[in-house]
Amino acid sequence: MSDVILKAENVSKQYRLGVVGTGTLSHDLNRWWHQLRGKEDPYTKVGAVNDRSAKAESEYVWALREINFEVKRGEVLGIIGKNGAGKSTLLKILSRVTGPTTGSIKTRGRIASLLEVGTGFHPELTGKENIYLNGAILGMTKAEVDEKLDEIVEFSGCKLYVDTPVKRYSSGMRVRLAFAVAAHLEPEILVIDEVLAVGDAEFQKKAIGKMQDISQGEGRTVLFVSHNMASVKSLCTRGIVLENGKIAFEGGTDESVSYYLTMGNDKGAEYLRYFNEEEFKDLKFQLLSFGVKAKEKDYGEPLLRTDDLYFETNFINSKQEDLNIALRFKDEQGNFIFVSGSEKEFQLTDKEQLARMRVPQSFFNQGAFFVDIQVSDGKKLLFREKDAISFSIIQEQTALGKWMGKTPGALKPQFEWH
Repeated sequence: MSDVILKAENVSKQYRLGVVGTGTLSHDLNRWWHQLRGKEDPYTKVGAVNDRSAKAESEYVWALREINFEVKRGEVLGIIGKNGAGKSTLLKILSRVTGPTTGSIKTRGRIASLLEVGTGFHPELTGKENIYLNGAILGMTKAEVDEKLDEIVEFSGCKLYVDTPVKRYSSGMRVRLAFAVAAHLEPEILVIDEVLAVGDAEFQKKAIGKMQDISQGEGRTVLFVSHNMASVKSLCTRGIVLENGKIAFEGGTDESVSYYLTMGNDKGAEYLRYFNEEEFKDLKFQLLSFGVKAKEKDYGEPLLRTDDLYFETNFINSKQEDLNIALRFKDEQGNFIFVSGSEKEFQLTDKEQLARMRVPQSFFNQGAFFVDIQVSDGKKLLFREKDAISFSIIQEQTALGKWMGKTPGALKPQFEWH
Protein backbone atom coordinates (compact mmCIF):
# COMPACT_ATOMS: atom_id res chain seq x y z
CA MET A 1 0.00 0.00 0.00
CA SER A 2 1.42 3.38 -0.99
CA ASP A 3 2.57 5.67 1.83
CA VAL A 4 1.48 8.80 -0.08
CA ILE A 5 -1.38 10.48 1.79
CA LEU A 6 -1.79 13.62 -0.36
CA LYS A 7 -1.09 14.18 -4.04
CA ALA A 8 -1.47 17.38 -6.11
CA GLU A 9 -1.56 16.88 -9.88
CA ASN A 10 -1.31 19.86 -12.27
CA VAL A 11 -3.22 22.10 -9.84
CA SER A 12 -3.92 25.61 -11.17
CA LYS A 13 -6.18 28.35 -9.85
CA GLN A 14 -7.36 31.29 -11.92
CA TYR A 15 -9.07 34.45 -10.65
CA ARG A 16 -10.62 37.37 -12.49
CA LEU A 17 -9.12 40.73 -11.57
CA GLY A 18 -11.22 43.59 -10.29
CA VAL A 19 -14.56 41.83 -9.79
CA VAL A 20 -16.17 39.23 -7.56
CA GLY A 21 -17.39 36.08 -9.27
CA THR A 22 -16.52 34.50 -12.59
CA GLY A 23 -17.21 37.63 -14.63
CA THR A 24 -19.90 38.83 -16.98
CA LEU A 25 -22.91 36.89 -18.27
CA SER A 26 -21.25 36.66 -21.69
CA HIS A 27 -18.23 34.91 -20.11
CA ASP A 28 -20.51 32.46 -18.28
CA LEU A 29 -22.42 31.69 -21.50
CA ASN A 30 -19.16 31.25 -23.35
CA ARG A 31 -17.96 28.78 -20.72
CA TRP A 32 -21.28 26.88 -20.89
CA TRP A 33 -21.14 26.68 -24.71
CA HIS A 34 -17.59 25.27 -24.65
CA GLN A 35 -18.53 22.78 -21.91
CA LEU A 36 -21.60 21.66 -23.90
CA ARG A 37 -19.37 20.85 -26.87
CA GLY A 38 -16.84 19.04 -24.67
CA LYS A 39 -14.17 21.70 -25.18
CA GLU A 40 -11.75 23.31 -22.75
CA ASP A 41 -12.73 26.42 -20.76
CA PRO A 42 -11.62 29.25 -23.12
CA TYR A 43 -10.43 31.42 -20.21
CA THR A 44 -7.84 28.90 -19.02
CA LYS A 45 -5.81 29.80 -22.12
CA VAL A 46 -5.35 33.38 -20.98
CA GLY A 47 -4.21 35.00 -17.77
CA ALA A 48 -1.30 36.91 -16.32
CA VAL A 49 1.49 35.48 -14.16
CA ASN A 50 0.93 35.91 -10.42
CA ASP A 51 3.34 38.84 -9.97
CA ARG A 52 1.66 41.32 -7.59
CA SER A 53 4.15 44.11 -8.46
CA ALA A 54 3.48 43.99 -12.22
CA LYS A 55 0.84 46.02 -14.07
CA ALA A 56 -2.29 44.06 -15.02
CA GLU A 57 -2.27 43.27 -18.76
CA SER A 58 -5.10 40.73 -18.67
CA GLU A 59 -8.54 40.33 -17.07
CA TYR A 60 -7.41 37.07 -15.48
CA VAL A 61 -4.50 36.02 -13.28
CA TRP A 62 -3.13 32.59 -12.41
CA ALA A 63 -2.77 32.54 -8.62
CA LEU A 64 -1.34 29.02 -9.00
CA ARG A 65 -0.01 27.33 -12.11
CA GLU A 66 0.70 23.60 -12.63
CA ILE A 67 1.52 22.64 -9.03
CA ASN A 68 2.66 19.03 -8.61
CA PHE A 69 3.85 17.37 -5.41
CA GLU A 70 3.29 14.42 -3.10
CA VAL A 71 3.26 14.22 0.70
CA LYS A 72 3.87 10.97 2.57
CA ARG A 73 2.33 9.90 5.85
CA GLY A 74 4.15 11.45 8.82
CA GLU A 75 5.87 14.14 6.75
CA VAL A 76 5.90 17.81 7.74
CA LEU A 77 5.92 19.87 4.55
CA GLY A 78 6.92 23.54 4.82
CA ILE A 79 5.45 25.84 2.16
CA ILE A 80 7.34 29.14 1.98
CA GLY A 81 7.44 32.11 -0.36
CA LYS A 82 6.94 35.86 -0.55
CA ASN A 83 3.58 37.50 0.16
CA GLY A 84 1.26 36.87 -2.78
CA ALA A 85 3.20 33.85 -4.06
CA GLY A 86 0.12 31.61 -3.77
CA LYS A 87 0.70 29.84 -0.43
CA SER A 88 -2.70 30.56 1.13
CA THR A 89 -4.51 29.80 -2.14
CA LEU A 90 -2.82 26.41 -2.26
CA LEU A 91 -3.82 25.64 1.34
CA LYS A 92 -7.44 26.66 0.64
CA ILE A 93 -7.52 24.25 -2.29
CA LEU A 94 -5.97 21.47 -0.20
CA SER A 95 -8.54 22.16 2.54
CA ARG A 96 -11.44 22.09 0.03
CA VAL A 97 -12.37 25.69 0.86
CA THR A 98 -12.18 26.42 -2.86
CA GLY A 99 -11.70 24.21 -5.89
CA PRO A 100 -8.87 24.27 -8.45
CA THR A 101 -9.50 25.66 -11.93
CA THR A 102 -7.61 22.72 -13.39
CA GLY A 103 -5.96 19.64 -11.90
CA SER A 104 -6.90 17.53 -8.91
CA ILE A 105 -6.09 16.92 -5.24
CA LYS A 106 -6.16 13.34 -3.97
CA THR A 107 -6.13 12.72 -0.22
CA ARG A 108 -6.57 9.79 2.12
CA GLY A 109 -8.12 10.67 5.47
CA ARG A 110 -9.57 13.69 7.20
CA ILE A 111 -8.08 17.19 6.81
CA ALA A 112 -8.18 19.79 9.59
CA SER A 113 -7.36 23.38 8.62
CA LEU A 114 -6.23 26.44 10.50
CA LEU A 115 -6.13 29.10 7.79
CA GLU A 116 -7.26 32.35 9.45
CA VAL A 117 -8.08 33.52 12.96
CA GLY A 118 -11.43 32.00 13.92
CA THR A 119 -11.96 30.01 10.72
CA GLY A 120 -14.81 27.57 11.24
CA PHE A 121 -15.85 29.15 14.55
CA HIS A 122 -19.30 30.60 15.10
CA PRO A 123 -18.90 33.85 17.09
CA GLU A 124 -22.22 33.47 18.94
CA LEU A 125 -21.40 29.97 20.22
CA THR A 126 -19.25 29.35 23.28
CA GLY A 127 -15.77 27.89 23.10
CA LYS A 128 -17.05 24.47 24.18
CA GLU A 129 -19.87 24.51 21.61
CA ASN A 130 -17.39 25.43 18.88
CA ILE A 131 -15.23 22.45 19.84
CA TYR A 132 -18.20 20.13 19.22
CA LEU A 133 -19.06 22.02 16.01
CA ASN A 134 -15.52 21.58 14.64
CA GLY A 135 -15.56 17.93 15.62
CA ALA A 136 -18.79 17.42 13.68
CA ILE A 137 -17.31 19.16 10.64
CA LEU A 138 -14.35 16.74 10.80
CA GLY A 139 -16.78 13.81 10.89
CA MET A 140 -16.29 12.89 14.54
CA THR A 141 -19.00 11.61 16.84
CA LYS A 142 -20.00 13.39 20.06
CA ALA A 143 -18.45 10.55 22.05
CA GLU A 144 -15.10 11.04 20.30
CA VAL A 145 -15.14 14.77 21.06
CA ASP A 146 -16.16 14.08 24.69
CA GLU A 147 -13.07 11.94 25.09
CA LYS A 148 -10.76 14.77 23.93
CA LEU A 149 -12.61 17.76 25.43
CA ASP A 150 -10.64 18.18 28.66
CA GLU A 151 -7.33 17.77 26.83
CA ILE A 152 -8.30 20.41 24.24
CA VAL A 153 -9.39 22.96 26.85
CA GLU A 154 -6.27 22.38 28.95
CA PHE A 155 -3.93 22.78 25.96
CA SER A 156 -5.64 25.97 24.78
CA GLY A 157 -5.22 27.67 28.15
CA CYS A 158 -8.73 29.14 27.84
CA LYS A 159 -10.42 27.16 30.62
CA LEU A 160 -11.81 30.31 32.25
CA TYR A 161 -13.58 31.38 29.05
CA VAL A 162 -14.67 28.03 27.62
CA ASP A 163 -18.36 28.78 28.36
CA THR A 164 -18.12 32.34 26.97
CA PRO A 165 -19.15 33.20 23.37
CA VAL A 166 -16.15 33.24 21.03
CA LYS A 167 -17.01 36.77 19.85
CA ARG A 168 -15.63 38.02 23.18
CA TYR A 169 -12.28 36.24 22.70
CA SER A 170 -9.13 38.09 21.68
CA SER A 171 -7.53 37.04 18.36
CA GLY A 172 -4.81 35.22 20.30
CA MET A 173 -7.37 33.25 22.35
CA ARG A 174 -9.22 32.24 19.18
CA VAL A 175 -5.99 30.95 17.66
CA ARG A 176 -5.20 29.03 20.85
CA LEU A 177 -8.59 27.30 20.87
CA ALA A 178 -8.67 26.73 17.10
CA PHE A 179 -5.22 25.13 17.10
CA ALA A 180 -6.06 22.99 20.13
CA VAL A 181 -9.18 21.69 18.36
CA ALA A 182 -7.39 21.04 15.06
CA ALA A 183 -4.45 19.28 16.71
CA HIS A 184 -6.39 17.06 19.15
CA LEU A 185 -9.30 15.84 17.01
CA GLU A 186 -6.92 13.45 15.23
CA PRO A 187 -7.12 14.40 11.55
CA GLU A 188 -4.80 12.48 9.23
CA ILE A 189 -3.65 15.78 7.66
CA LEU A 190 -3.24 19.07 9.54
CA VAL A 191 -3.02 22.25 7.43
CA ILE A 192 -1.70 25.37 9.19
CA ASP A 193 -1.23 28.85 7.73
CA GLU A 194 0.73 31.79 9.21
CA VAL A 195 -2.04 32.23 11.80
CA LEU A 196 0.16 30.91 14.65
CA ALA A 197 2.09 34.19 14.50
CA VAL A 198 -0.90 35.80 16.26
CA GLY A 199 -0.26 33.75 19.40
CA ASP A 200 2.21 34.72 22.09
CA ALA A 201 5.74 33.27 22.36
CA GLU A 202 4.76 30.68 24.97
CA PHE A 203 1.89 29.35 22.85
CA GLN A 204 3.96 29.28 19.65
CA LYS A 205 6.58 27.14 21.40
CA LYS A 206 3.86 24.80 22.71
CA ALA A 207 2.21 24.62 19.26
CA ILE A 208 5.50 23.73 17.55
CA GLY A 209 6.09 21.00 20.13
CA LYS A 210 2.58 19.61 19.57
CA MET A 211 3.08 19.54 15.79
CA GLN A 212 6.33 17.62 16.28
CA ASP A 213 4.49 15.12 18.48
CA ILE A 214 1.73 14.79 15.87
CA SER A 215 4.13 14.05 13.02
CA GLN A 216 6.89 12.08 14.76
CA GLY A 217 4.96 10.34 17.53
CA GLU A 218 1.57 9.81 15.94
CA GLY A 219 2.64 9.54 12.29
CA ARG A 220 0.23 12.18 11.01
CA THR A 221 0.94 14.65 8.22
CA VAL A 222 1.36 18.42 8.65
CA LEU A 223 1.41 21.15 5.97
CA PHE A 224 2.89 24.30 7.46
CA VAL A 225 3.07 27.82 5.98
CA SER A 226 5.19 30.37 7.82
CA HIS A 227 7.52 33.33 7.32
CA ASN A 228 9.40 32.32 10.46
CA MET A 229 12.35 30.40 8.99
CA ALA A 230 13.49 29.18 12.42
CA SER A 231 10.11 27.46 12.92
CA VAL A 232 10.22 25.97 9.42
CA LYS A 233 13.72 24.58 9.98
CA SER A 234 12.93 23.15 13.41
CA LEU A 235 9.62 21.57 12.40
CA CYS A 236 9.61 20.61 8.71
CA THR A 237 11.17 17.57 7.08
CA ARG A 238 10.87 18.93 3.54
CA GLY A 239 10.13 22.26 1.87
CA ILE A 240 8.50 23.81 -1.19
CA VAL A 241 9.26 27.38 -2.30
CA LEU A 242 6.48 29.12 -4.25
CA GLU A 243 7.25 32.05 -6.53
CA ASN A 244 4.67 33.82 -8.71
CA GLY A 245 2.25 30.91 -8.32
CA LYS A 246 4.70 28.20 -9.36
CA ILE A 247 6.99 25.81 -7.50
CA ALA A 248 10.44 27.42 -7.77
CA PHE A 249 12.23 24.88 -5.59
CA GLU A 250 11.47 21.60 -3.83
CA GLY A 251 13.86 19.75 -1.55
CA GLY A 252 15.24 19.47 1.97
CA THR A 253 14.28 22.06 4.58
CA ASP A 254 17.74 23.68 4.84
CA GLU A 255 18.08 23.89 1.06
CA SER A 256 14.55 25.32 0.66
CA VAL A 257 15.14 28.00 3.30
CA SER A 258 18.50 28.89 1.77
CA TYR A 259 16.89 29.21 -1.66
CA TYR A 260 14.14 31.46 -0.30
CA LEU A 261 16.58 33.67 1.60
CA THR A 262 19.00 34.06 -1.32
CA MET A 263 17.93 33.35 -4.91
CA GLY A 264 14.22 33.17 -4.15
CA ASN A 265 14.13 36.36 -2.10
CA ASP A 266 14.26 40.02 -3.14
CA LYS A 267 17.76 40.41 -1.73
CA GLY A 268 19.24 37.91 -4.15
CA ALA A 269 22.58 36.12 -3.82
CA GLU A 270 24.63 39.24 -4.50
CA TYR A 271 28.34 38.76 -3.89
CA LEU A 272 29.24 42.23 -5.21
CA ARG A 273 27.56 45.59 -4.59
CA TYR A 274 28.27 48.78 -6.56
CA PHE A 275 27.36 52.09 -4.93
CA ASN A 276 25.77 55.15 -6.51
CA GLU A 277 27.77 58.38 -6.36
CA GLU A 278 24.60 60.24 -5.30
CA GLU A 279 24.55 58.33 -2.00
CA PHE A 280 27.74 60.15 -0.89
CA LYS A 281 27.20 63.67 -2.26
CA ASP A 282 27.01 65.15 1.28
CA LEU A 283 29.90 63.10 2.67
CA LYS A 284 33.68 63.50 2.60
CA PHE A 285 34.27 60.02 1.17
CA GLN A 286 32.73 57.71 -1.41
CA LEU A 287 32.30 53.95 -1.40
CA LEU A 288 32.66 52.48 -4.88
CA SER A 289 32.04 48.77 -4.36
CA PHE A 290 31.88 46.08 -1.70
CA GLY A 291 32.05 42.33 -2.28
CA VAL A 292 33.24 38.90 -1.20
CA LYS A 293 35.21 36.32 -3.12
CA ALA A 294 37.41 33.35 -2.42
CA LYS A 295 41.17 33.40 -2.86
CA GLU A 296 42.10 33.04 -6.55
CA LYS A 297 38.40 33.10 -7.57
CA ASP A 298 36.22 35.73 -9.23
CA TYR A 299 33.13 37.35 -7.71
CA GLY A 300 30.09 35.10 -7.90
CA GLU A 301 32.00 31.81 -8.00
CA PRO A 302 30.93 29.22 -5.39
CA LEU A 303 32.36 29.71 -1.90
CA LEU A 304 33.42 26.54 -0.08
CA ARG A 305 34.05 26.12 3.61
CA THR A 306 37.67 25.33 2.72
CA ASP A 307 38.16 28.69 0.92
CA ASP A 308 39.90 31.73 2.37
CA LEU A 309 37.37 34.58 1.96
CA TYR A 310 38.24 38.19 1.15
CA PHE A 311 35.77 40.99 1.85
CA GLU A 312 36.91 43.92 -0.28
CA THR A 313 35.78 47.55 -0.13
CA ASN A 314 36.87 49.99 -2.85
CA PHE A 315 36.55 53.65 -1.87
CA ILE A 316 37.88 57.19 -2.33
CA ASN A 317 38.78 59.21 0.75
CA SER A 318 39.86 62.73 -0.13
CA LYS A 319 38.61 64.66 2.94
CA GLN A 320 37.57 62.39 5.83
CA GLU A 321 40.55 62.16 8.19
CA ASP A 322 39.15 59.53 10.56
CA LEU A 323 37.57 56.72 8.58
CA ASN A 324 36.57 53.36 10.03
CA ILE A 325 34.87 50.62 7.99
CA ALA A 326 32.95 47.94 9.90
CA LEU A 327 31.17 44.82 8.64
CA ARG A 328 28.22 43.29 10.50
CA PHE A 329 27.51 39.62 9.71
CA LYS A 330 24.04 38.03 10.03
CA ASP A 331 22.69 34.52 9.57
CA GLU A 332 19.69 33.41 7.49
CA GLN A 333 17.20 34.54 10.15
CA GLY A 334 18.76 38.01 10.41
CA ASN A 335 20.46 37.32 13.76
CA PHE A 336 23.78 39.14 14.22
CA ILE A 337 26.78 36.79 14.42
CA PHE A 338 29.71 39.17 14.81
CA VAL A 339 31.06 42.59 13.84
CA SER A 340 34.57 43.37 12.61
CA GLY A 341 36.00 46.84 12.00
CA SER A 342 39.13 48.22 10.33
CA GLU A 343 41.87 49.51 12.63
CA LYS A 344 44.25 51.00 10.07
CA GLU A 345 44.15 54.70 9.16
CA PHE A 346 43.33 55.31 5.51
CA GLN A 347 45.28 58.14 3.89
CA LEU A 348 43.70 61.21 2.29
CA THR A 349 43.98 60.94 -1.48
CA ASP A 350 41.89 61.36 -4.61
CA LYS A 351 42.98 57.91 -5.76
CA GLU A 352 40.95 54.74 -5.30
CA GLN A 353 41.87 52.67 -2.24
CA LEU A 354 41.15 49.08 -1.22
CA ALA A 355 40.26 47.86 2.28
CA ARG A 356 40.47 44.09 2.48
CA MET A 357 39.42 41.79 5.34
CA ARG A 358 40.41 38.12 5.28
CA VAL A 359 38.33 35.39 6.92
CA PRO A 360 40.30 32.11 7.15
CA GLN A 361 38.99 28.86 5.77
CA SER A 362 36.78 26.61 7.90
CA PHE A 363 35.24 29.54 9.79
CA PHE A 364 31.65 29.81 8.50
CA ASN A 365 29.21 26.91 8.57
CA GLN A 366 27.37 26.03 5.37
CA GLY A 367 24.35 28.24 4.65
CA ALA A 368 23.40 31.78 3.63
CA PHE A 369 24.77 34.97 5.21
CA PHE A 370 24.09 38.71 4.91
CA VAL A 371 26.53 41.56 5.54
CA ASP A 372 25.88 45.18 6.53
CA ILE A 373 28.63 47.71 5.77
CA GLN A 374 28.94 50.86 7.85
CA VAL A 375 31.39 53.75 7.96
CA SER A 376 32.10 55.95 10.99
CA ASP A 377 34.61 58.57 12.10
CA GLY A 378 35.22 56.77 15.38
CA LYS A 379 32.53 58.80 17.18
CA LYS A 380 29.40 58.78 15.05
CA LEU A 381 27.96 56.72 12.21
CA LEU A 382 28.38 58.35 8.80
CA PHE A 383 26.95 55.69 6.46
CA ARG A 384 25.26 52.29 6.69
CA GLU A 385 23.97 49.90 4.03
CA LYS A 386 21.94 47.00 5.42
CA ASP A 387 22.25 43.66 3.60
CA ALA A 388 24.75 45.23 1.21
CA ILE A 389 25.78 41.77 0.03
CA SER A 390 24.71 38.20 0.67
CA PHE A 391 26.62 35.00 0.06
CA SER A 392 26.27 31.26 0.51
CA ILE A 393 28.83 28.84 1.91
CA ILE A 394 28.88 25.31 0.50
CA GLN A 395 29.97 22.31 2.57
CA GLU A 396 33.15 20.75 1.24
CA GLN A 397 33.08 17.12 0.15
CA THR A 398 34.02 14.66 2.87
CA ALA A 399 35.54 11.22 2.66
CA LEU A 400 33.15 8.27 2.58
CA GLY A 401 32.22 7.07 6.04
CA LYS A 402 32.66 10.51 7.64
CA TRP A 403 29.82 12.64 9.06
CA MET A 404 28.07 14.42 6.18
CA GLY A 405 25.21 16.19 7.99
CA LYS A 406 24.86 19.89 8.74
CA THR A 407 25.89 20.85 12.25
CA PRO A 408 23.88 23.57 14.06
CA GLY A 409 25.04 27.15 14.24
CA ALA A 410 26.22 29.82 11.81
CA LEU A 411 29.93 29.25 12.50
CA LYS A 412 31.97 26.05 12.35
CA PRO A 413 35.60 27.02 13.02
CA GLN A 414 38.38 24.45 12.84
CA PHE A 415 40.61 24.97 15.89
CA GLU A 416 43.83 23.21 16.75
CA TRP A 417 43.49 20.16 19.00
CA HIS A 418 46.40 18.78 21.03
